[in-house]
Amino acid sequence: MNSTPVRVRFAPSPTGYLHVGGARTALFNWLFARRHAGVFVLRIEDTDRTRFVPEGLSDITDSLRWLGLDWDEGPDVGGPYGPYLQSERLHLYQQYAQQLVAQDQAYYCYCTPERLEALREQQRARKEDVGYDRHCRYLTAQQRAELAAAGHRPVIRLKAPLEGQTVFTDAIRGTISVENSSLDDLVLLKSDGFPTYHLANVVDDHLMAITHILRADEWLPSVPKHVLLYQAFGWQMPVLAHLPVILDPSGHGKLSKRKKREGGEYLVFVNEFRRAGYLPEALFNFLTLVGWSLDDKTQIMSRETAIANFDLDRINKSPAAFSYDKLDWMNGVYIREMAPAVLAERLAPFVAAGLGMDEAELRRRPELAQLVPLIRERIKLLPDAVEWVDWAFRETLEYDAALLIAKGSDAGASRAALQTARDALAGCEPFQAPAIEAALRALPERLGLKAGAFFGMVRVAVTGKTVSPPLFESLAVLGKARALHRIDLALNKLSALLEA
Repeated sequence: MNSTPVRVRFAPSPTGYLHVGGARTALFNWLFARRHAGVFVLRIEDTDRTRFVPEGLSDITDSLRWLGLDWDEGPDVGGPYGPYLQSERLHLYQQYAQQLVAQDQAYYCYCTPERLEALREQQRARKEDVGYDRHCRYLTAQQRAELAAAGHRPVIRLKAPLEGQTVFTDAIRGTISVENSSLDDLVLLKSDGFPTYHLANVVDDHLMAITHILRADEWLPSVPKHVLLYQAFGWQMPVLAHLPVILDPSGHGKLSKRKKREGGEYLVFVNEFRRAGYLPEALFNFLTLVGWSLDDKTQIMSRETAIANFDLDRINKSPAAFSYDKLDWMNGVYIREMAPAVLAERLAPFVAAGLGMDEAELRRRPELAQLVPLIRERIKLLPDAVEWVDWAFRETLEYDAALLIAKGSDAGASRAALQTARDALAGCEPFQAPAIEAALRALPERLGLKAGAFFGMVRVAVTGKTVSPPLFESLAVLGKARALHRIDLALNKLSALLEA
């Protein structure tokens, strides 16, 4: 690392929601900047107006913030190299494209879309490589003037060298060389005055003093074109590092919405993981390890550990499979390690939505905070909590009365046993788990029932479920009045069975 301050950028296009692949690219840039006390720039490449999605920009920024990736310069925070929206920098791209024309390193191309399509059809028919034939590269000044006078609006194309090689070095993949004869005269500026990705990308990276470019390896084939542009401008190229592609869990293709898994589609957008109940801390940790590793064993690590150890030589050049099972496991680990009060705060919107409750009302009630220590070992995703706590918020419980009959018993004996439990609970003070356990623990043996059968019957009576958080603590969460009321309703259900 030289003495030049590190400046990296994440430059998404708002053509949709933020994909986890893009989030991984942003994360690696952020980690690299923080590791080297550098600057992380957010630049929005919004020049493709045909694919622009209005809510795309807000989704990108919201998703990055949710992951805890803050930027030092960007559209909303400003900075010395703004503006950071490419649509506000059109004059710069036009200026630099014209500069290359003036230097005879680019030229005006007047070919119509119809001519270009006909050319491609002819090339395909002849089984030739499809590409521009450089027709306008050799126009005379008079021919250009006549075309301009006739109202033809040209694009500007780069004059790619026709011989030799373009050679560059990637920090992850080493030295790569490409025959110049295989390169096209790429379009730099479209006829509407908007730049192509290639021109805008190079101009902005230079003007924003970017020192390192960490981006997906899908951009590797574009590098020779960018090298030629840097050379044409006489600029120094940043250090390149092309990140390994993220594959679906099978390892046989890119992670895509088109791929299906059991139960539905793969989650691929950050906002989907957020809505599904993943913690940002877990997704941050997980994505850090998709294509990068601390060592051969560490899975759970803090942000501080990742920052302190992140560098390019630990990035794997091979594609990395996205393991949902591993992410689920990791999310469960973070849930179990989270302070109960913090976890209750994270759970509240999911539980409220799952119960159809007003979130503010749910937060005013004590039950969720009381139940969190009892359920956090049992959940991997935040919405999983709903089925473990819903009984505490329901006014009425819906369950089959037959579940109240203890195994090996009948309705009459079960009703008598449940009445005994009610009487014991009615005299229990204080109504807290230790006292509740002391009041109930000896009853099964006295009643001639197995403990599991007896407590299972009480569990159904107070929760409506055969599986719930620990019974004594659950009774304490309900409180004496609600617990006794639910047992009274269960007794009525058993009486109805006896009378039927």
